[in-house]
This record gives sequence, C-alpha cells and structure tokens, in this order.
Amino acid sequence: MDDRGDSTAHDPRPRLRRRFFAALVLIGFLFGGLLGRLMAPEPVRLLEVQAFDAGLRLRLDGQADYREASAAGGYTLSLQAEGREAAGQLNLEGQAVRWRVQPGEQGLSLRLVALRPLQVRASAREEGGAWLLELRLATPAGER
Repeated sequence: MDDRGDSTAHDPRPRLRRRFFAALVLIGFLFGGLLGRLMAPEPVRLLEVQAFDAGLRLRLDGQADYREASAAGGYTLSLQAEGREAAGQLNLEGQAVRWRVQPGEQGLSLRLVALRPLQVRASAREEGGAWLLELRLATPAGER
C-alpha cells in the first residue's frame, strides 16, 4: 500500500509563495511612496511681484528654475513655482508695457507685452532669505 497519497493532489505552497511575494512588493511600493513624499522638497512659491522704474522684481521663497522666450514686443518667463495671478502696467520711456502672472503648464508664466520691441535682462540673487529675480526692461537702440 502507498501512504504518500495521490500523486495528482494540488500542492498549496506555490500559491502561498505568490501571495507572500505579492504582499512584499505591495509593502515595498507603499513604503517607497511614503519615503518619496517625505523627502520631496516643498514647491517654491512666488511671494510678490514688485514694479520699479524700468522693470519687475519677483520675490520667491526659494530658488526656482526659469526659462525665457522673447519676440518683438513680447516676453515670456516660465517659472517652476506656485503663486497667485497678478497683473499690472509699467511705463517704459513713455510707452505702456503690460505684464501678467498666471498659472502655466509647469508652474507660473509671466508675460510682458509692449507696442514696440523689448529687451529684457534677467538677473537673480539671494537677499534676506528670499530669492529675487529682477527683470530690467529696455528698448533696443534705434527703436525710439
């Protein structure tokens, strides 16, 4: 007589192994996501936009990446930051230059629009724990 039982009987161990490894993967995924959220930096925030004689000063709570693009009479600055919408107008050599900050595809978008070509020079520095991005506006020589 054979005491080993039926040779075609189902062995539950492979199914338990799959469940065990699936549980380990799930726990690892959840733990990794938790660590990722804890270690992710806070988003940079735009604190204020200040107009001065020939430009704009943007005050942020940390250093933000930015990208510039310009065309005749227009300028766009894309900031990887969060903030509220704002708008205003500057007076550059007797001509109006309108500006507007609004949410863009990846952060904030600052647009400057004038009736004649603009030259914009951006400079950034840290001041008093805040990051200042200063945009100086001018009209190209010969366009006056």
